Order: sequence, then structure tokens, then C-alpha cells
Amino acid sequence: MEPYIELSYLKVAIAASLLLLNGAISIFLRLGLERRLMIAGIRTVIQLLLVGLVLEWVFAVDRWFLVVALLSLMSLVAGVVAVRRSERRFPGIWFNSIVSMWVSSWLITGVALFVIVDVEPWYSPQYAIPLLGMILGNTLNGISLGLDRLGEELVSRRSEVEELLALGARSWEAARRAVRQAVRVGMTPIVNSMMVVGIVSLPGMMTGQLLAGVDPAEAVKYQVVIMFLIASGTGLGTVAVVLLSYRRLFNSDHQFLYRLLSDSRSVDSGARQ
Repeated sequence: MEPYIELSYLKVAIAASLLLLNGAISIFLRLGLERRLMIAGIRTVIQLLLVGLVLEWVFAVDRWFLVVALLSLMSLVAGVVAVRRSERRFPGIWFNSIVSMWVSSWLITGVALFVIVDVEPWYSPQYAIPLLGMILGNTLNGISLGLDRLGEELVSRRSEVEELLALGARSWEAARRAVRQAVRVGMTPIVNSMMVVGIVSLPGMMTGQLLAGVDPAEAVKYQVVIMFLIASGTGLGTVAVVLLSYRRLFNSDHQFLYRLLSDSRSVDSGARQ
């Protein structure tokens, strides 16, 4: 295996300059994305530098409470970001997202740390932080898509849902199609990724290990484990948030609480006014 090649800041700057190509495309096609691309690039650098500094400190101190605190912060931010991507909101959506994110990702990460990898100590930042981070990132997408689709499905099918309820159907019978569609949409990205992994794309973890000089066979085994962990976390998180949200939008008398659903765009514009 070739030795690990350390990158200089000049080489990182060369890679960053490639973003100018996207800016040129935006200008040529009048997409209006130049400012957003610049801000996104700057945020990427700043955020990753800050994370690198924090991780260096956490790795050096190596205390369980610091690792747990960092993992908790990551989970909280992921739960909040998942809601911010959703256009339809309702009271309790933030709680649903954070709880679903926390429970699903921590449960799957716990299985990885205590059963599969069986690392000692269990809070080893070298394993705990990257594992939870990868699971959170994909679960975030599933929860976000599931929430957004559930709201849109219930709004677009309002007459159908209320008609079923008026005919004596229970809330689950009336909302079942919307719930199923929301869960299906939330799980679609990870299913698509699993279908083409290794053929169309090499996942980030495997690529990083190969660049670091790890034996390809070992890199493959770790990536297989990660894909299954991510799929499980995404599935659990999506199902949890959709079911919790469904329960908030129907009461015990099997009535559809349509008035609770709001469009985040109108809410945000109202707040600015």
C-alpha cells in the first residue's frame, strides 16, 4: 500500500478554487447562485476547521462526558436542521424530530459500539463520533423527507381523509396512505445508495480509509457495516417521526386537526413582517 500523503494548505486552496467553476456556470446561466456558493464555501471551511479543533481537543482529553456532550450536540443540531427543511409544520414537530433523531441514531450507534465493533472503551472518540456522525447525516435526510411528504400528503388529500373519517373510518385508516408514502419517500435515498454502492460510487468512509492506506478488504468490511447501520438508523428515524407526527395531527376522537398544519414559508414571511 502507498503511504498516506499529507495535503498542504496550498493544495487545499487549489481544490477550493474549483468552486469558481460552479460560480461561472451560475453567472453564464443566470442562476443567481454566486452569493450562495460563496457563502457555502466559506461556511464549509470555517465549520470544518472548528470541528477539527474541537475533535483534536476531545481526542486529547479522552473523557466520556466530553464525547457524550459532543454527540448530544450533534444529535440536537441534526434534529433541528431536519425540521428547518420541512415546509409544513405543526406544534410539536421540533420535539418529534429531535426525539426520533436521538433514539434511532443512538440506538444503532450503540449496537455498533457494543456489539459489532466492540471497542474499548465504548466512548472512544475515534469510533463513537464518526459512527454517530454518519448515521445522523443520513437519518436527517430521511426524517426531513418523511416530515415534508407527510405534511404535503395530508394537505393534498385533505378531502379524501375527511371523507373517510366522516364515513366512520378511524384516523389510521384515513391517514394510512399518507403515512406509507411519507415513510417510503424518507427511505428512498438510502435504498438507492445501497443499490449502486461500489458500482457507481465509492462511499466516503471507504474512500477515506483507502486514501489513508487501509487494506481494501478491511475498508470494504467497514463500509458494508456502515451502510447497514445507516439504513437501519434512517428507517427507524423516519418511521418514528412520521408516526409521532401522525398522532399529533389526529385526536382521540379520530378528527383530522388540519388547522395545526402551517406552511413554513408563510410563517417565516409573517415573522419578518
